Amino acid sequence: MDGTLVDSDAAVVRAWVAWADCYQVDPALAISRAHGRPAEATVRLLRPDFDDAQVANAAARQLAMQYDDLDDVVPTAGSHRLIEALDERDLGWAVVTSADRRLAIARLEAAAFSPRVLITIDDVKAGKPDPEGYLVAARRVGVSPSRCLVVEDTETGLAAARAAGAMTAALKGLEADLRLADLGALADLVKALPQN
Repeated sequence: MDGTLVDSDAAVVRAWVAWADCYQVDPALAISRAHGRPAEATVRLLRPDFDDAQVANAAARQLAMQYDDLDDVVPTAGSHRLIEALDERDLGWAVVTSADRRLAIARLEAAAFSPRVLITIDDVKAGKPDPEGYLVAARRVGVSPSRCLVVEDTETGLAAARAAGAMTAALKGLEADLRLADLGALADLVKALPQN
C-alpha cells in the first residue's frame, strides 16, 4: 500500500520524526528502519531496551500520529490505471500492508481505492518480512502464491513476497523479477496480456 498504490511517504516521515523526538531516537535511523515494517517491529529495532508493554504503547502512539495526517496522501503514478487494467482482465488483486486496519483504510480512501481483499497487520500473527500476509492474500484471492505477482517498494516487503513463493516486481530501483519505473508500466503490461 504505502509507497506502491498510495504515496504517503511525507506523512510516514513526519510521524516517525515526531515519534523519534519523543523517544530519544535518531530521526534518520527511525525513517530508515520504518518503511515496510509494522510499527511494533520498528519500535523493537529502535528501542531494544523496551519491554512488551512499552513497545505496544510506543507503537500505538506512533500510529496515532498518522491516522489523521492525510492531506498529502495521494495515489502513486499509474496506480489507478493498474487497478483498472486488472479489473478489465478480471484479475484478482489484494492489498497487503504493515499498517493497521484503521490506517490502511484511511490512506486507501484518501487515494480513492477500495480493495476487495485487504490484509493488514491486524490479520496476521507476524508482519513483513514474514510471508504470512501474502499467503493469506493469495488464499483469499483464490490463487496459488506462485501465480501471484507482488509489487513492493521495500526490501522487507520483497523478502516477504519471496518467502511466500510469489514473483516480485519492485519500485524505487530495488532488485526483483520485474523492475518498474511506476505502476503505469505494469498497467501497460497487463493490458498487453493475451485475452483468455
